[in-house]
Amino acid sequence: MTTLTKTVTIADLKRAIESRDAKAFASFYADNAVVRIIDRDHSPSAPLELKGKATIAAFYDDVCSRNMSHKLESGVAEGSRLAFTQSCAAPDGARVFCSAMIELDGGRIARQTIVQAWDA
Repeated sequence: MTTLTKTVTIADLKRAIESRDAKAFASFYADNAVVRIIDRDHSPSAPLELKGKATIAAFYDDVCSRNMSHKLESGVAEGSRLAFTQSCAAPDGARVFCSAMIELDGGRIARQTIVQAWDA
C-alpha cells in the first residue's frame, strides 16, 4: 500500500517555527534524516550531527521550549530543496540568526544544514 505524503513547504516551516511547535516541526523529517549544525560551539570541521527523527525531535523540543521569539524571515523552494533564514530573540535582547538549507526526499526533510550566529 502506498501512502501519499504532503511535501514540506516554506509556509509549513514558517507556521511551526513562529508558533514554536516542536511536534509539527519534527513531523517534517524522514525517519533517517540528518541535521548538521554549525555554530559557536560546533565548527565546520566538527559540526553537531543529529541523526534520526527521534533525536531531531528531542532537539526541537528543547529549542521550542526556550523563552525566545522565532521569525522565519525569508525562504525559497526549488525542486527538492528549501532554504530559509530565521531570526530569534531572547527577552534579554540577545539575538540568534540562522540560515538553513534543506534537501527533501519523498516530501520529507532528509538532510539539513544549519548555520547559526549568536550575539556574544
